Amino acid sequence: MRVSVVVPCRNEARHIRACLDSILATDYPLDQLEILVADGASDDGTREILNEFQSAHGGGESGPVFRILDNPRRITPCGLNAAIPAARGDVIVRMDAHATYPPDYIPVLVSALEETGVAIVGARIETVPADDGAVARAIATGMSHPFGVGPSRFRIGTAERRLVDHLPFFACRSELFRQAGLFDEELVRNQDGEFSSRVRRAGGEIMLIPNAVASYFARDSIRRLGRTLFQYGYYKPLTARKIGRVMTARQLVPPLFVLALATLSVLQFFWVPAAVSLAACIGLYLLAVLAFSVLSLRSLPARAAAVLPVVFPVMHLCYGYGYLKRLVEFAVRPSGATMDAVSMPLSR
Repeated sequence: MRVSVVVPCRNEARHIRACLDSILATDYPLDQLEILVADGASDDGTREILNEFQSAHGGGESGPVFRILDNPRRITPCGLNAAIPAARGDVIVRMDAHATYPPDYIPVLVSALEETGVAIVGARIETVPADDGAVARAIATGMSHPFGVGPSRFRIGTAERRLVDHLPFFACRSELFRQAGLFDEELVRNQDGEFSSRVRRAGGEIMLIPNAVASYFARDSIRRLGRTLFQYGYYKPLTARKIGRVMTARQLVPPLFVLALATLSVLQFFWVPAAVSLAACIGLYLLAVLAFSVLSLRSLPARAAAVLPVVFPVMHLCYGYGYLKRLVEFAVRPSGATMDAVSMPLSR
């Protein structure tokens, strides 16, 4: 069975070489593999690295076909939508340039797709630090901790095959895109969630496979973490509007928390119980933050654990603020005021 790997990327010079090396090291037969990378006008040296790989692995009877596709709009869904119609495989595996993959990753997903008959299969994401620094290690922990991201199975893992709402990196038969359509190009973030919703509405099932794991590099600074979580939150209301519902209740917790803090902060000047409630809300939250940070000492160095009390609030508050900002924009301009998707900083 021929497999097409599609990888959207933009300004990933730091990680793209390791990503492509890991794909090429697959146990899957190389003569049954093609790799399509959709480059979003990278200007950090990514394109030069891609050109090297194309020169070395551009084709031949004994190896995979490596192709570079241009993505002038630069955002992820446009890159995916450029690569998928050009793919010639029976199976399409959507991968990310910000990750590496073990040799058995593609074989496990392809086998599971054939065995189960579900529409989509995917792997757990192991969030790993971008470097050895305390901040990067704390961010990686926060992005894989139930207190940080909730009970998201593809992030925290599963011991057995399990049906889930959606998966970001996955394998499916190429015909699925002809049936369900391509990715929604309005969704700079969360396009995988909206696509998964369409698949499930049409009766397709999505399965998380426990014995396949992708290593995903977390952000390496608090600023990048906050920017990314803001964008995650910002695009959730648009996704909900498109599919007609909120995908999971846990998505509402950060915006409700931020809304509660903002409301109580105003009311405290006019109503004494509001000040008490605000103090209790902040106190309980900080107590939870400190408790989980202390517990992390079992797996983290003290310096990294000391950063977690910053990481958790940045994640929750930025996500919640982004979500509420988009709701306000919808209220002011129902047709949909948006951030400029092309100029949005998406590099990690």
